[in-house]
Amino acid sequence: MTVLALLVPVALGLGLAGLAAFFWATRSGQFEDLEGAALRVLIDEDERD
Repeated sequence: MTVLALLVPVALGLGLAGLAAFFWATRSGQFEDLEGAALRVLIDEDERD
């Protein structure tokens, strides 16, 4: 039972930290250009010259 008293707050803290990281990434514009990175993979390096 004492293990649960330790693990439940740790799990809640990690969940809140993950949620805070997600909101920070959203506000800082990390999810603005979702298609750009996917399309950059398809560009051939030889064609840019």
